[in-house]
Amino acid sequence: MTAADQLSTSHGKIVDNIVHFARTLRKAGMPAEPSSVVDAVQAVEVAGITNREDLYWTLHAVFVRKREHRVLFDEAFRIYWQSRGLIEKMLAILSPVAPPRANPEKPKAGQTRVSQAFQSAKDRVSEHTRPEVEVDAKFTVSGKELLQAKDFAQMTVEELETAKQALRSLSLTMDTVRQRRLTPSPRGRIDPRRTLKASMRAGGDIIDLKFRKPQEKRPPLIALCDISGSMSQYSRLLLHFLHGITEQRRDVHTFLFGTRLTNVTRQLRMKDPDEALEACGAGVEDWSGGTRIATALHEFNRVWSRRVLSGGPTVLLITDGLERDTDEDLEREMDRLHRSCRRLIWLNPLLRFEGFQAKAKGIRAMLPHVDEFRAAHSLNAVEDLVSVLSKDGATSFRSDPNWWLKRAD
Repeated sequence: MTAADQLSTSHGKIVDNIVHFARTLRKAGMPAEPSSVVDAVQAVEVAGITNREDLYWTLHAVFVRKREHRVLFDEAFRIYWQSRGLIEKMLAILSPVAPPRANPEKPKAGQTRVSQAFQSAKDRVSEHTRPEVEVDAKFTVSGKELLQAKDFAQMTVEELETAKQALRSLSLTMDTVRQRRLTPSPRGRIDPRRTLKASMRAGGDIIDLKFRKPQEKRPPLIALCDISGSMSQYSRLLLHFLHGITEQRRDVHTFLFGTRLTNVTRQLRMKDPDEALEACGAGVEDWSGGTRIATALHEFNRVWSRRVLSGGPTVLLITDGLERDTDEDLEREMDRLHRSCRRLIWLNPLLRFEGFQAKAKGIRAMLPHVDEFRAAHSLNAVEDLVSVLSKDGATSFRSDPNWWLKRAD
């Protein structure tokens, strides 16, 4: 029997499985629209099914349009079409998970999202078997509100994945900075040169006034993120937020530090978030180690400040301030960093505690040299930061570093 005969015999099953496969890709983040499904079915009909590799490249040619889609498609195809028979593919999705091996492999980039897409399909299939339970939600708080205020360190695996998607979707429209260079404008100051040129075109009889105003530019954003043992869980989630901002804008630079400083700006410019964070982890050697804030700031000020601190940037310093070796170098490096940027915002997860006081020596050395002191432990805290950076939100007295210093005295 030829490949065309096999396809015509099980045409309905093949079409159904391609449709379900496209839905899985769509849930995993790929743009698999209905027109692509039609093209995929027609491509399989023309090319036929002779082996697994032919089917892979036929569907790959239809669904994969960008480089970042390759990882998701490869992982989804491996899981979905893992059975040898083309009719039993859906049974592979609903089969129980095998117990983990003694030496499990490191999960690939995109594997988490693909697995969740398959799990949602499995839950949808088994929905009719679940008993219906009526719950009175009159005196309950919605799950979304609870998740918004919940600490990152207390979230479950499912809640962490939801938080990652929410952080990646946050949009940052930073306030603009007025520059000295002037640009044509319908209103503003009179531009003598353009006015004279316009009048000369009309023979000098008509004076058509032209105007100009100072240019406005969005300031760059620099992030210095602590990845020590006490900060690693918060840093991983905030990297999803920084990845979303880096995807929206090109003037974002991210540095990770523990006992040394690492520039991960190039890694975060990868389109796929899982692939970007995997590259960040591979390029950092001191993850979940100790903290040397003064050493990291000294290297940044000496090597990177002239490269990235031009144009009046906003600097986000993400750390708990628990320095291993606290001395006068920390205060000197903080002062130099503060003088080199337009705005220095310190994000500290320790502010999640109601009884927090700035009594640690490292924290007291850093606070006088920051413009704002904010929390970074929940979705609400990050959304407040976005609104403040966009000048849509108002600053409170709790974000004033001087208030925390007076409270600790």
